[in-house]
Amino acid sequence: MGSKRDSNSAVKKVFEWIRKQSKKMKILLAVMAMLFSLVALKLTAKYHNHFFVASESIHAAGILVLIYKLTTKKTCSGLSLKSQELTAIYLAVRVVCSFNLEGDIHTLLDFATFLFTAWVIFMIRFKLKSTYIKELDNFPIYYMVVPCAILAMLINPRTAHIYFSHVLWAFCVYLEAVSVMPQLRLMQNAKMIEPFTAHYVFALGMARFLACAHWIIQVHFLLPT
Repeated sequence: MGSKRDSNSAVKKVFEWIRKQSKKMKILLAVMAMLFSLVALKLTAKYHNHFFVASESIHAAGILVLIYKLTTKKTCSGLSLKSQELTAIYLAVRVVCSFNLEGDIHTLLDFATFLFTAWVIFMIRFKLKSTYIKELDNFPIYYMVVPCAILAMLINPRTAHIYFSHVLWAFCVYLEAVSVMPQLRLMQNAKMIEPFTAHYVFALGMARFLACAHWIIQVHFLLPT
């Protein structure tokens, strides 16, 4: 009992110390924690492809949390329709790429998540339209779609597939990275976070981190020297 209390008090002291730090120091600590996590994952995980599968699975779980909220609470307040639309766009592109390039477990997970996301969009646009706060969801979509498309044409993977496939795959990777921005903007405008929305954003954060870990390890660590 004494050791548990000591460990709990130590953890509390660490969190209190972090809260007292400046914003720049918190960002630095977060970056260091992510780098440490990436190195730890590289050293401990044997099959790095599992990171991507885990990322897609966590994302699907986050969407299921939204579906539970929409069906039980009958409200979509606190949710960004634009984030869902961006998610549907990059998932649709990735499903097309997966069918053409691989057609494996990734395709199945992405297709299921795309269907869930399409259902969420339908509910927000039609069934629960009266609870959607459009004024707070004011992040322009083209601010992300257009730069991602241009960047995909300039920077894309070099494989044996055709150039168009390279561009599509790069586009969905870039768009996935920024698709949560409208949701974060809405939460900032609303100045409040509902529990289900917080759980969904946390799931997105975990999914993005694992996807980022997968790509960084694949590109940086596994390239032959």
